[in-house]
Amino acid sequence: MFKKLLTVAAAGLVGAAALGAAGDAEAQKVRWKMQSTFPSTLSIVGEAGPRFSDAVKAMSGGDLNIKFYEPNALVPSLQGFDAVEAGSIDALWGTAGYHTGKYPALSFFSAVPFGPRAGELLAWLDYGGGRDLYNEIYAKHDLFGLHCGAIAPETSGWFREKLNSIDDLKGQKMRFFGLGAEVMTKLGVSTQLLAAAEIYPALERGVIDATEFSMPSIDLNLGFYQIAKFNYFPGWHQQSSLLELLMKKSAFEGLSDQHQAIITHACEASIAWTFVRSEGKQFGAMRTLQEKGVEFVRWSDDDLAKLSNAWDEVIAEKTQTDPLFAKVYENYKAFRDQYAVWKDNGYLN
Repeated sequence: MFKKLLTVAAAGLVGAAALGAAGDAEAQKVRWKMQSTFPSTLSIVGEAGPRFSDAVKAMSGGDLNIKFYEPNALVPSLQGFDAVEAGSIDALWGTAGYHTGKYPALSFFSAVPFGPRAGELLAWLDYGGGRDLYNEIYAKHDLFGLHCGAIAPETSGWFREKLNSIDDLKGQKMRFFGLGAEVMTKLGVSTQLLAAAEIYPALERGVIDATEFSMPSIDLNLGFYQIAKFNYFPGWHQQSSLLELLMKKSAFEGLSDQHQAIITHACEASIAWTFVRSEGKQFGAMRTLQEKGVEFVRWSDDDLAKLSNAWDEVIAEKTQTDPLFAKVYENYKAFRDQYAVWKDNGYLN
């Protein structure tokens, strides 16, 4: 009888230990909801979100699952900043440029008019102090960001009619992004920021006269060519653009070292993938657009000079009125000034 009691007790301890181990293993699993600003059907910027989620799940053996949700599935598309801060969603896949209504300085961590190519912009983040400033802003809201994508230049707009010069933009209503919108305002354009899915209907109904959004392969997905046949280059307002993963700072820091490393390295891999893909997909998309009757037009040097002068005015005004903007700009400019000796000598002009 005593032996039977020992056997039952031992079995009970083994069972409890097994349940405890299972509980510990389950406790180590992380389940996050990540809403994207870009539909997964969009070339590159949309594709990258699910790809990132799949990579994180695979590298963690399923213990870290950051589930991808389409725009508006959980919260309104352009309200992701507030949703992450409030804990309504765990993460946001998008770009810092959509939060410039809160902090105009965040534009520098997304896309800058007449700014650098992707390599130089990323170098500023990691070697010029840019990343510290980026997360210094987000930390005010218990947020933390990682850049998870970088794309090549965009186009500068889609228009129904061919323009004689940049002066023809005066009085037009146009969807525009980031600090580039403020440059356009200087030229008499009425701008508004619309999410990807909202642009085509607004263009079709005449709510806006013209639009910019991204590069040819992405704009092809959105069908702008069906309404506007003149696509202008170069993308002076976005010579490079960065994607980000925005999270609660306390939540990210609460992850295991392994899970933090997986997210960080998955983002680094995504930067390489998006950049190479963005360079490789555009000429094919441009050929398709030409077959659909699109005419590519390049701004004249005089037009680009007017845009550049308007950008200088925006910088002068914002650095005078916004101390945080001035702080970020001074750091950004100091790095670019130092980088110039390498760019001017190392690259073909």
